[in-house]
Amino acid sequence: MSEEINEGAARSRASVLRSRAESYIALGRHDAAIADLTESIALVPDNARAWRLRGESHRLIERYEAAISDFDEALRMEPDSAYALGSRGQAYAALDRHEEAMADFEHALTLSPDSLWILEARADALADLDRLDEALAEHAKIIELDGGLAHSWVSRGDLYQRLGLYTEAIADYTSALEIDPDLVRALSRRGEALRMIDQYEDALADLNRAVELAPDHDRALGSRGAVLSELGDNEAALKDLDRAIELDAEYVWAYRVRGEIFQEEDRHEEAIADFTHALRLEFGD
Repeated sequence: MSEEINEGAARSRASVLRSRAESYIALGRHDAAIADLTESIALVPDNARAWRLRGESHRLIERYEAAISDFDEALRMEPDSAYALGSRGQAYAALDRHEEAMADFEHALTLSPDSLWILEARADALADLDRLDEALAEHAKIIELDGGLAHSWVSRGDLYQRLGLYTEAIADYTSALEIDPDLVRALSRRGEALRMIDQYEDALADLNRAVELAPDHDRALGSRGAVLSELGDNEAALKDLDRAIELDAEYVWAYRVRGEIFQEEDRHEEAIADFTHALRLEFGD
């Protein structure tokens, strides 16, 4: 604002800006939220909520260092905010600062022991630290607290899949789909797990449904491409993989699978190009 306003008006304006920012966040318009919160903080620097909200917006658009800085300020004012601690922990985890993340999650859980999102974030951090038995135990606790959430079953299924326990993963994705039959992530991930145990027809059914519900789901398209190739339909497989790569130009696995199909079809220049691209993306070659 170009004109100075008195303290009462400043606090009133800052309050409206914070409220508008929350709606921007709900709509995924994080840059707009950050602009409102930055002005709100300039007007009223001692409002912890504004710092928390701006930190969360920064985190959601992967500006992790900025997020941590905002959460630090929020926690300076409110040291026992489970929300700020949990969200700062997620930002630390995104930067592979897992020990700092764990410290924040542990503190947050002393304040809010049954917070499902913090428990799940802690489980993810445990998995990243290769403390896999503890991560599975955390997922079991989450499901025990509320087994009616499809997301909880999918999250444990993802960990099982990461461990190569595909039968267990499929069972958890199935539990999720019993709760929400059209959950695209569960359909896509179960299709991928079924592919890994060579149940290609069942995998294709799941992946077809996932793509029907979300035509631009790059992972479902990539997995369906791999399944179609296994079933001998390379033409359809390449269409899916082309689209998956169009949607995500850094989808390493899709380049590898497409390269293998090109190689199978004696299209070696194209195969080399895809393998080279995959190496560059994954290893910086």
